Amino acid sequence: MVIVIIFLLIEKLTLSIPLILLLLLVGIIILNLIGRRRIKEINEIKNIVASIRQSKYQSSDEIVLTKHLSALENEIKEMFEKAKSDIEYLERLQRMRSQFLANVSHELRTPIFSIQGYLETLLNGAMDDPKVNKHFLQKANQNTVNLSNLLNDLIDISMIESGEMRMSYRYFDINSFIQSILSEIIPIAEEKNIKLVFNPTKEGLQVFGDKDKLRQVFVNLLQNAIKYTDEGSIEILLDEDKKFVNIAVKDTGIGIPEEDLNRVFERFYRVDKARSRAVGGTGLGLAIVKHIIEAHNSKIVVESKLNVGSTFSFKLKK
Repeated sequence: MVIVIIFLLIEKLTLSIPLILLLLLVGIIILNLIGRRRIKEINEIKNIVASIRQSKYQSSDEIVLTKHLSALENEIKEMFEKAKSDIEYLERLQRMRSQFLANVSHELRTPIFSIQGYLETLLNGAMDDPKVNKHFLQKANQNTVNLSNLLNDLIDISMIESGEMRMSYRYFDINSFIQSILSEIIPIAEEKNIKLVFNPTKEGLQVFGDKDKLRQVFVNLLQNAIKYTDEGSIEILLDEDKKFVNIAVKDTGIGIPEEDLNRVFERFYRVDKARSRAVGGTGLGLAIVKHIIEAHNSKIVVESKLNVGSTFSFKLKK
């Protein structure tokens, strides 16, 4: 560009040969300076890129280019932050995957080893002892039930988290829906002398949601409440407003320590590990509940006090 301008000046003006040579020399010097600056800027960019590739930067604030490259500096910073975020996300997924596989292996190992132990004992002679053979077979059978429940929950959680869970939303009568679930759960509660309480709201109250998935939510919450309640009652509460119905499952159980409240919906997290295993918990029930409720554009909330009880609540659209 500089050379073009000089030649245009030469054409327009009548200049002596020494002056023309001087102009050409100035043009060459200017081009050389521009070239050096461009080479310096290119090297500067290459060094920045190399440093990013070698993970030398902890923050985008460490990326600094000359003021002439400020626009490019901002673009590089944005790319750096995006790449850093993606890497952290992938690392977090890897940690979660490793932890999940470790938890699954541990959870599967427990019932399998138990079944194996009971069967080996029976085969080694206990089969002929009427005092223990039936008891051991019942124990082995219960562990197969626990194993089946765990596998079903694993299938559910994998489908939910992979986005393969299919939802079928429609309006339905919430009162009759809850009563049908209670008819299945009451016998389990009665075995522990726990009273299930539900006072229906106005007749014909409709809510919007997936009945099958919400049935799973109610069953999980009620069974969880029964597991952690030694005496007292479990109550299902409905509170209606203009747009939503607030649903709560309230128990008089052992409660949840405050430091555990934020973790109860994590996969395989158990507040009372010994009790959970004794009653056959898979450690996935509340995680499944959380995902299903969130699929209804709602949120599951837990409030609890030790030795007083817990309340799990969520809202459904009317």
